[in-house]
Amino acid sequence: QVQLVESGGGLVQAGGSLKLSCVASIAFGTIFSINFMRWYRQAPGQQRELVATIASGGWTNYADSVKGRFTISRDNSKNTVYLQMNSLEPEDTALYYCNVDGESGLHYSSRSSFNSWGQGTQVIVSS
Repeated sequence: QVQLVESGGGLVQAGGSLKLSCVASIAFGTIFSINFMRWYRQAPGQQRELVATIASGGWTNYADSVKGRFTISRDNSKNTVYLQMNSLEPEDTALYYCNVDGESGLHYSSRSSFNSWGQGTQVIVSS
């Protein structure tokens, strides 16, 4: 089973920056490919929102609310996705989750698809 571990959250003043990281790993087997890597966020009392997406070839997409302020990137050699967040606003306060899909398994011939979620990292932006 592919596990995701996020880090980089914290408390920051409005206008500040944070960089989130999410590393994908597997205890037994190999991650053969990662397709889409995504960041979601969920504020208290609200639905989970898709913030940013990056495809294996580098294509990216952002929610309108973060365009021009957030940048998603990935390091395929490290199975890691990042979210650089600049010009943070109190409205960005939320629990941020990464989501990754791809293929993994003990052997390439028996690989299967996976879709995994991290445990979340809290971002708090004070005004």
